[in-house]
Amino acid sequence: MNSGFGFSWISSLVMGSSIMEETEARLGTQQISEASDFLFLPLDIFIVALIVGGISWYLLNKHKKTITVSSGRSYSIQPTSITLQSPSDNSFIKKLQTSGRSLVVFYGSQTGTGEEFAGRLAKEGARYRLKGMVADPEECDMEELVNLKNIPNSLAVFCLATYGEGDPTDNAMEFYEWLQNGDADLNGLTYAVFGLGNKTYEHYNEVAIYVDKRLEELGATRVYDLGLGDDDANIEDDFITWKDKFWPAVCEHFGIEATGEDINMHQYRLEEFEEAPDRVFVGEMARLHSLKNQRPPYDAKNPFLAKIKVNRELHQQGDRSCMHIEFDIEGSKMRYDSGDHLAVYPINDAELVEKIGKLCGKDLETIFTLINTDEESSKKHPFPCPCSYRTALTHYLDITQNPRTHVLKELAEYCTDEAHKEKLRLMSSTSPEGKALYQSWIIEDNRNIVHVIEDMPSCQPALDHLCELLPRLQPRYYSISSSSKLYPNTVHITAVVVEYDTPTGRHNKGVATTWLKEKVPDPEKEAPVVPVFIRKSQFRLPTKTQTPIIMIGPGTGLAPFRGFIQERNLSKTEGKPVGESVLYFGCRKRSEDFIYEEELLEYEKNGLLTLHLAFSRDQPQKVYVTHLLQQQADEVWRVIGDNNGHLYICGDAKTMAFDVRAILIKILQEKGQMTEQQALAYLKKMETQKRFSADVWS
Repeated sequence: MNSGFGFSWISSLVMGSSIMEETEARLGTQQISEASDFLFLPLDIFIVALIVGGISWYLLNKHKKTITVSSGRSYSIQPTSITLQSPSDNSFIKKLQTSGRSLVVFYGSQTGTGEEFAGRLAKEGARYRLKGMVADPEECDMEELVNLKNIPNSLAVFCLATYGEGDPTDNAMEFYEWLQNGDADLNGLTYAVFGLGNKTYEHYNEVAIYVDKRLEELGATRVYDLGLGDDDANIEDDFITWKDKFWPAVCEHFGIEATGEDINMHQYRLEEFEEAPDRVFVGEMARLHSLKNQRPPYDAKNPFLAKIKVNRELHQQGDRSCMHIEFDIEGSKMRYDSGDHLAVYPINDAELVEKIGKLCGKDLETIFTLINTDEESSKKHPFPCPCSYRTALTHYLDITQNPRTHVLKELAEYCTDEAHKEKLRLMSSTSPEGKALYQSWIIEDNRNIVHVIEDMPSCQPALDHLCELLPRLQPRYYSISSSSKLYPNTVHITAVVVEYDTPTGRHNKGVATTWLKEKVPDPEKEAPVVPVFIRKSQFRLPTKTQTPIIMIGPGTGLAPFRGFIQERNLSKTEGKPVGESVLYFGCRKRSEDFIYEEELLEYEKNGLLTLHLAFSRDQPQKVYVTHLLQQQADEVWRVIGDNNGHLYICGDAKTMAFDVRAILIKILQEKGQMTEQQALAYLKKMETQKRFSADVWS
């Protein structure tokens, strides 16, 4: 039976009940003499009863599945009672009250880390007699925060990531704007905030800093200091250090004590199927069969299967590889602008997936589902279920990330060797020795979950538990390197293939780029397809074509500027006035990795583009784009100072973007006759006016 039939049957029963109630009401207003007119004849009643009985028997047996849990025991699952809830029922206060909880942890997450941290805090609340719940602010009526004080010992915690240029994540945007524009009375609300950011970005943890400050301004009481996590260093260390002090502060504030008991970290209940059910996911992000029966709109939960039209090597020689890939999006109704990003859903390496199956002693073809034991949670499964273990490890779980400390703590319980157990427990602790060992053995040696289990052979975790613990595999974002005005039905990206050796002698590969490298179209075969969607960006060309621009993009930082240049060249051929276009590009060697060389030189020859090239290893003294920028101080000031031009940076945030910013401050001081404070204010104003933009990564 498909879900549509089930819904129709329920609707019919509800509708039938409603009709009978209306009929009874009408009968009550009629004369008693009319009551002798029967609503149903005996034969009608018998037939209806027979039909309802037959349907009920069919439904019960259709959904009755024999399953086996990890203990090896088999039992039958009967259909549960159906409760029809209103889709607008988004009251987190009501959920807290009905389930006897007082702790709610909200998350603003773009990659899943914020949600993961929120889940860990909500679980740990049980140790401190604070039963917790994780909540997505996008799915909640956040104005209800004013009523949280009515629940005894209530506490709201916010795990919020800063995204883009100091922006909240998509799911926290509405809540952020409500705080900015509203004036709610939050007296009596007790709260704490932990931020997730990256110090290489200028707007480090801006969202968490603002929310922490704004909640206090609105009258709320901070139970513990704002925590700031740095993803460029060790955000796991930052988080566990913060929460190690956060919980004692909570206990002191509410006058409670820790139970001293370890909590059961299992959040999901396992069901395994001996016979495959009717509905089995095979890699879809949300809707079953969405990768076969495609329909717009396409987004993160419903990616478009784009055919790869071109996949060619850009490097002329050398030991590295850089791909130029063109995706066919015709018929998708997806639109993009120069500066937007293409999100690609990759799949994990089949060899790593096989290794996990063998290490855990599990048949990867087994169909299973994980069901949230928290009935109040809006997240019923950690990923689309039911599916096979192979599908989960291939499409849904990140098996290449360095495992976090809470994962190591759970793994320790599966070790039969005491030395292995103690080592994992030490690394999951907050002691200085434990943190140092985690930093060296996990982070610096770059071990993933497979490496950890391989190097500790006495550790044989249950695969279903591992599936619960591992984070979700996230899409990879690439700056689009084409203009939709020139290529409306194709999207181009430029990507370096990631491969490197670790200190343990292993060869690690980038999840997405090594997968994409194999997807080369063959005229004799069906074109390879990749699940993609478009993410909009604020990285935009000036609205007026005559506005001068400076673009700074070494390496693959050139990608969005290729689209910018294509668009400006098209405007020029159409006879429109086009302002000065200056590009600073750098790579290691001109003969090896000067990507799109012919295109750029042709634009320069035609007078569209001014090129400043830095080949760092073509001479004894290394030369980078930052050196050229310093040499061209007059040109920079002429464009951004005298002519109100726009300046763009794309590429590495950690060194290049940081150095460029420092050079710009100096140029503004020297050429613009400004103090350092005035130069900083000028650059800030440029940002506000969208005249200074950065698309950077660390």
